[in-house]
Amino acid sequence: MTVTSSSPGLPMSRIKPGRIVSWTLLFIGGVIMITPIIFMLSTSLKDASQVYDLRVIPAAPTLDNYIEILGDGRFTRWFINSMIVAVIVTISNVFFDSLVGYTLAKFKFRGRYLVFIAILSTLMIPTEMLVLPWYLMASQFGWLDSYWGIMFPGMMTAFGTFLMKQFFEGVPDDFIEAARIDGLNEFTIWWKIAMPLVTPALSALAIFTFLGNWTAFFWPLIVTTSAELYTLPVGLSSFAVEQSIQWEKIMTGASIATLPTLLIFLFLQRYIVRGVMLAGLKG
Repeated sequence: MTVTSSSPGLPMSRIKPGRIVSWTLLFIGGVIMITPIIFMLSTSLKDASQVYDLRVIPAAPTLDNYIEILGDGRFTRWFINSMIVAVIVTISNVFFDSLVGYTLAKFKFRGRYLVFIAILSTLMIPTEMLVLPWYLMASQFGWLDSYWGIMFPGMMTAFGTFLMKQFFEGVPDDFIEAARIDGLNEFTIWWKIAMPLVTPALSALAIFTFLGNWTAFFWPLIVTTSAELYTLPVGLSSFAVEQSIQWEKIMTGASIATLPTLLIFLFLQRYIVRGVMLAGLKG
């Protein structure tokens, strides 16, 4: 059965019913996913008296919440903390995960498969089970309530190592051997020959790492005690325990915190999609 266009002057077109169903389900899924964001933005434009008014367009929209939040020095500090943590951890992941992945993919040495399996096995351990060892380690080395204490568990990841190894295995060995014959050292070969050939994987790894650390809540909440070192998610949660719950301010802070992730998705979505697709093919 096909749906046939009978409009005069237009070419005949046929749309499969299955495609219509897919488009409908995709549209419904999109609406469901974007609805909380719409209400978050709507609530951020309301004052305290309108918070429980479920209208999407506020009756009397106001920017007072944004002015108050952006004028709060604590929020600015939390925003900077999150940016510092997310950027440094992302750079560390891109560097170390790709370096280890390249080593496992292009060097033949005894026990490399054992090393790779040991790295992958960490993916089977829930994060909640690792929190206690991380905390004891941070306490022993004096990393509690510090930037390093927040960052060190994510400086290198098993997923990033696996992803980069799979991509580096696709780099032709002839390129590597030719570079060695030309006298390049291994670090230069990795940096100037292999890395440019795995740009989609690097882009996907960088984007996912940044987003993951930007929204991280559980570990920063545990390892930090002073408000000056709170990341943005932890800082926003503190609004809920101050005197009374001010939902309009929480939603305003959440809206500002969501802005970097939305911008990353809007401008880099093709890299995200391409990286995920290629990662699936490589896996």
